[in-house]
Amino acid sequence: MNKRWLGAIFLLVVVASGFMYVRGKVVTRESWFDAGSTNVKKVAFDKGLPSLSDLIKSVKPSVVNISTTTVVKGPDVHERFFGPSNPGNPFRDFFGNDFFEKYFGDAPRREFKHRSLGSGFIIDREGYILTNNHVVEKAQSIKVKLSDGKEYDAQVTGRDAKTDIALIKINTKQNLPVAMFGDSDKLEVGDWVIAIGNPFGLETTVTAGIISAKGRVIGAGPYDDFIQTDASINPGNSGGPLFNLKGEVVGINTAIVSGGQGIGFAIPINVAKEMLAQLKAKGKVDRGWLGVVIQKVTPEIAKTFGLQESEGALVADVMEQSPAEKADIKRGDVIVSFNGKKIKDMDTLPKLVGSTEIGKKVKMNIVRDGKVIEKDIVVGELKEEGMQVSKKPEVEKDFGVVVQDITPEIAKHMNLKDKKGVIVTDVQPGSPAQDADIRSGDVIREIGRKPIRNVADFKAAMKKGSIKEGIVILVKRENTTFYTVLREE
Repeated sequence: MNKRWLGAIFLLVVVASGFMYVRGKVVTRESWFDAGSTNVKKVAFDKGLPSLSDLIKSVKPSVVNISTTTVVKGPDVHERFFGPSNPGNPFRDFFGNDFFEKYFGDAPRREFKHRSLGSGFIIDREGYILTNNHVVEKAQSIKVKLSDGKEYDAQVTGRDAKTDIALIKINTKQNLPVAMFGDSDKLEVGDWVIAIGNPFGLETTVTAGIISAKGRVIGAGPYDDFIQTDASINPGNSGGPLFNLKGEVVGINTAIVSGGQGIGFAIPINVAKEMLAQLKAKGKVDRGWLGVVIQKVTPEIAKTFGLQESEGALVADVMEQSPAEKADIKRGDVIVSFNGKKIKDMDTLPKLVGSTEIGKKVKMNIVRDGKVIEKDIVVGELKEEGMQVSKKPEVEKDFGVVVQDITPEIAKHMNLKDKKGVIVTDVQPGSPAQDADIRSGDVIREIGRKPIRNVADFKAAMKKGSIKEGIVILVKRENTTFYTVLREE
């Protein structure tokens, strides 16, 4: 047996015995990382994991169970026996509604009580409790059960459907335990958190985990900014608190992924803190408004607009008489900062604007034609509007898109004040137009940053543009205006 094999056998014996020789010292497996590397900290395996019992005992009294009752009307006697009264029902069509009214009369609908469970937490000694809006939204009655078993009737003080936050109140002279607010902006991925709630009716259930991600957009609303955690959250946890290891509330447990395990979402507590004063005083939240339609700055758009980074919010449209129009904000501007805060992506801007006091003047930096310009803008109050789109026969075809002039009839049907542009009537499958997400019914307003008035302008602009380098097109679709890049792969 050669020396190499003898050395290998010796090394195995040493490792198996629990000791190793490193740099002239005999070390154990537990201290191996200290001896072998200065970048890895030693872990004490013999002390076990720390207990969270003292922390849980201190915060659990502030968590409450919420049970709601909603009255739902069922079908009337006609519908129970003969089906719905809509056209196409054979019984209804044969006998007619007059027959049922004559012989069965106006039968009342049966009412059913639907009960559901949720969670919440006490935020002050006056009896105010934070929870989710969807927990109490349609409730006819709300019962709050404290950790000591006492129950109270609660009333909704204020709620906000867009962030799914509600403030309810109980009246009691009892000295209530209060949860302390933390700072959700200081959370880091990997921080330990604890969720307490009422999952499946199992009162004051405690689960623990870590922060898995921050700033999650899950399609719940325009102000999505969720904390993702692997602390178990289940139906009934909604509205309950997410605590850090200091015993501070850093989130409101809200949503789960259907069929997923270890994926739960919580609203950052800082979002709720910004809204509390309005919920208490007015029962609702008034939000700031700029009057711009924005879109994401993709790498393709950044390149064609001459931007170094694909950051900011691209202004696709400016509404008439809006704060943005008064501040001389134009299509094609890229908003890169608002009120001193950097806009890294388009999702950041609505949240910042929405939380800004109405009537407040703020500074906003935009990039226009490669130059950074500072604008003063007075934040307005949020408004909503809509528009419809129609589809007409094809007239002109190019790059896989078929367009037509906007006639007075089309403009009237679409409720368009501005008749400039061309309407898309067809898009060929597999074409550059389809790849650019251009659809039938879209209105093309600009090509290459130049306005399009009619089909003739459209044809001329498309001939000048280079599809290999990318052609920037401004599209209006229903109540949305956005830029897209037509490019041949």
